[in-house]
Parts: sequence; C-alpha cells; structure tokens
Amino acid sequence: MLALSNPSQDQIDCMRAFNRFYTRQIGLLEEVLLKSPFSLTEARVLFDLAQRNGQTAAELGRELGLDAGYLSRMLKKFEERGLVLREAQADDARQSAIALTEAGRSAFAELDSASNKEIGALLERLPPERRQTLVTAMATIMRVLGGGGEPKVPYILRPLQTGDLGWITRRQGMLYAQEYGWDETYEALVAEILAAFVKSYDPKTERSWVAERDGEVVGSVFVVHQSDEVAKLRLLYVEPSARGLGIGKRLTDECIAFARSRGYKTLTLWTNDILIAARRIYQAAGFKLVKEERHTSFGKDLVGQTWELTL
Repeated sequence: MLALSNPSQDQIDCMRAFNRFYTRQIGLLEEVLLKSPFSLTEARVLFDLAQRNGQTAAELGRELGLDAGYLSRMLKKFEERGLVLREAQADDARQSAIALTEAGRSAFAELDSASNKEIGALLERLPPERRQTLVTAMATIMRVLGGGGEPKVPYILRPLQTGDLGWITRRQGMLYAQEYGWDETYEALVAEILAAFVKSYDPKTERSWVAERDGEVVGSVFVVHQSDEVAKLRLLYVEPSARGLGIGKRLTDECIAFARSRGYKTLTLWTNDILIAARRIYQAAGFKLVKEERHTSFGKDLVGQTWELTL
C-alpha cells in the first residue's frame, strides 16, 4: 500500500483558485441567493424539504451538517413566514416532522426556476461537447471528494436534447419487450408520444427530464398539458443498470413539483398493473388509483390503471 503524501502548495493553490472562480460564477458571494429573500443556506434547507417532506429537524441537521441551534432559528423564521409546518410524530412526540406549506412550495418553485435559468444561461455559452466535458468533470470531483466511491447523487437531470428521442424510444421498446414480452406496437406508441411532445411543446406548461450517468441516458419522464387544471405524467422509465439509485422517485418528484409550480390542480398518469415498481413509486408519492380496465395491447392482455394526485 502506497503511503499518502502531503499535497503540494501548487495543488492547494489550484483548488482554492477553483473555489474562488466557481463561487463567483454561481453568485455564492451575494448576500442573498438569486435575488430572492433567502440566503444560500436557507435555500438549501428549502430544497431538501421539497425533496423529502416529513424530515425531523435532527435528520435535516445531520444531512446538511448544520448546527442544531442555527437550524432551529431558521425553521422558526420559516414557520413565522408560513413556509413550513411541524407535526408531532406518532411514534415519538418529542420529534416533529417538518413539511413545506403551499407557500413554502411556491417559494421553492421560484428559487428552483431561477436557479435553472441561471445555470442554463451559464451552460448556454458552451457548445454541447464542452457542456458534457464540464458535467463529467463535476461528477469526477464529487466521486473523488466523496471518498473514491460513487457520488451521493451519481447522475444528473437535464432537459431533452437532440438524439434523446430515438434513444428513449429504442430503449423503452427493448426493455418492455425483454421484461414483459411486449411487441413493437409499444415502441411505436412511445415514438408517437415523444413526437407529439416535441411538436407541440410549451415550456410554460410542459417539461421533460432526462437522467444521465457517466454520459449515458439512464432514465426519463415527461409532463404534458392535458387541460388548464390537469397535467399528465408520461413515459417514466429507468435503465436496469441505474435502478436502486432513487432515480424513479426523483423523476416523479420533479414532475409533481413542476405541476404544482405551474398551478395545476391534478397530476394524472396511465400505467398497467404489472409495472409493480413504478406503481410503488406513484403510491409513495401520494397518487390514488381511480380507474382500472382490461385491454389487449402490445400483444398482451393487460389491466390498465389511471392514477391521480391532487396537488
């Protein structure tokens, strides 16, 4: 085993220079984040609560490495502003589960949108191949500083890009054939849905997310406009090699947060009862089964299901 040597001054200087450069690039030196009323730490707490509602203050503090007293004062301020609610846990009255209110989710949605725009503008200046070089380097930084293993979030989410339509269509067709024996009519349906999404895409009411890991697509999902009050979640899938990383849940949570931020009242989806893993994700997110019907599609006798989430 090789003995570890001390880092050189050049290495230390290089890393400090990178830190100074990056904090300027994304505005971390400003007193508030993205011209919002929130500091960077407050925004980070809102982000964590938006991803996992129902955490206790102790869990949140451990996750973010925050001093308990500092976090308690912050949460009290959030309560006074109507951004969070606390409810005593049934199994331990000394612990309170913290959840964002509707106002809290709205505040997070504004921050999330502003952050997406700022990072999008930063990446827009780069040609596609340099963007990929950048995000791959960032994944490497997370992996190395995380102890040499996988980074805590070993994938990125991005919007649909040229080339994704064919890939997602092909992979979904192949996976559903391999796992459920569906025929090529399912692949044709995926192609039709994706073509319609791109042709009529409205960024104000619709959104796509593609999960990418080490430069490869490992999952995706889409939200489409159905009416002024109803949005539809479509074509959720995760590659077998990336299952177990929480990508399916993350993609579903992104759909829910987006639909809420756009003022939809209901998020609906259609699936089949044999897709057990997907159904578990929907149930855990709060979707309710509202309709079932038998049908013959994709060369199989199936039970179709309609699920809805009240936003």
